[in-house]
Amino acid sequence: MVIVVPDVREALMQGRNTAGTLVQRPLSPHLQVYKPQISSALSIFHRITGVALSLGAVLLSLWLAAAATSPGAFALAQSLLDSIVGMLILFGFTLALFYHFCNGVRHLLWDAGYGFDLPTMHRTGYAVLVASAGLTVVFWIIGLVIL
Repeated sequence: MVIVVPDVREALMQGRNTAGTLVQRPLSPHLQVYKPQISSALSIFHRITGVALSLGAVLLSLWLAAAATSPGAFALAQSLLDSIVGMLILFGFTLALFYHFCNGVRHLLWDAGYGFDLPTMHRTGYAVLVASAGLTVVFWIIGLVIL
């Protein structure tokens, strides 16, 4: 004899549409329901840049450990970061840092209750992108000219 245990999630997946008829709701209203928009894309990028910043912190720790170990280890680490690939990684880290900062300021404004209407939300989203790119480029120009 086989005992069938009902899936309790089935009850959560039942819903009614605007006409009042029963419909099967998706488990998670993800790509099936929502159209991509700037706020959802920036939210995803915020999470990705958070992970990138964590990896960058590991890279910084390795660089500092090489500096503390020996002049040879530091020279090797420095030569890796001075390479084209190393510079691209550092540029990406800088871009992630400024993006995460600017989007964090946007979230702080939201926490204070500002910027929830759609036109403002879209404007601030594009402002985050422009500010992140601008700050990154200015930072690198200053860093390359002064150093």
